[in-house]
Amino acid sequence: MIYFATAADGYKITHKLKMLVRASVLATLSYEGYGQKCEVSVTFTDNEGIRAVNKEYRGIDAPTDVLSFPLTDFEGGDEPPTDEPEISLGDIIVSLERAEEQAKEFGHSFEREVAFLCVHSMLHLLGYDHERGADEEMDMRRRQREILETMGLAVK
Repeated sequence: MIYFATAADGYKITHKLKMLVRASVLATLSYEGYGQKCEVSVTFTDNEGIRAVNKEYRGIDAPTDVLSFPLTDFEGGDEPPTDEPEISLGDIIVSLERAEEQAKEFGHSFEREVAFLCVHSMLHLLGYDHERGADEEMDMRRRQREILETMGLAVK
């Protein structure tokens, strides 16, 4: 189950955008072989909104593209507990404003950027962390690339 919330003035959250996020979440779960029922919360915001959250929870007074708040203590590749009917994996907060800026900067579509940010964040919710060293960073980048390829959103 994916729950959506919006805190982004000036952005219309379309059905198409929600379906893109849903596809990104499901593609990541499928790639990881994660079959357990789960829920994820996705909040769309702007740069000011994500800056405030970044400052409050990470002590960084600057906007970022996406924040992940895992509700589990998984390490990447861990099997989920099978005795729970549904697991809350955590929360994803996406700055649509920053996604728009980065799409222009990197020369690809807004949709591809949002998908990338959701895949990236889902990997964090599943226990992967590129900040734990070069090997994990390379592994996470590979996973992101392969997941986006399965979605037809590979970097060209």
